[in-house]
Amino acid sequence: MYCKPGKVKPMVEKTLAMQKLMKKSNQTMKVMTDFCGERFWMIVMEIETPDMATFEKMMSGEGESEESMKEFEVIMKGYHDLVDYGRREIYKIEG
Repeated sequence: MYCKPGKVKPMVEKTLAMQKLMKKSNQTMKVMTDFCGERFWMIVMEIETPDMATFEKMMSGEGESEESMKEFEVIMKGYHDLVDYGRREIYKIEG
């Protein structure tokens, strides 16, 4: 995600809170910020899943408790005010 100027820190805080919530569901996510790059104010969330079906289930909230989903909504409330735009890249790990 590319943040608006001055909005990286609050978005990182939201993302790290989401990381803790995911850990409760045995999911792992790495949170990274840009050190240098084409654009500044970028946050990268890296999630590794065994296959695309698992990823799709995770993105749809399948298997998550209602409590977890509500907590996620609270964590991410207002994040659109922090982000300019985002993109998703999906890679297959070879070997």
